[in-house]
Amino acid sequence: MFAGSLSEKKALRYTPAGVPVVEGRVTHASEQIEAGLKRKVECELGVVALGETAKLLNAAQPGQNLRITGFLAARSRNSRQPVLHVITIEFLEGNENAQTLWQA
Repeated sequence: MFAGSLSEKKALRYTPAGVPVVEGRVTHASEQIEAGLKRKVECELGVVALGETAKLLNAAQPGQNLRITGFLAARSRNSRQPVLHVITIEFLEGNENAQTLWQA
């Protein structure tokens, strides 16, 4: 699970098979305990959503807080950089109970 905010997203596109795709980046910042000490943690991660989750991610605005579940995979055969493939999205702002809005 990844909780953070949407920092950028590309335009909605379609695969040759007609499946909607949205790519973007999410940022995370928090304080964690490591070896008994507080540590400030910040990171940014690429995301990709397909199908109905792509339509939901496309509706999100940059800066919007969300919680994403999914799996990590290499960006491509030529790039081993990890990308989070979105399975579920929860929009945390404007959603009193942080309900899951889509689950594949």
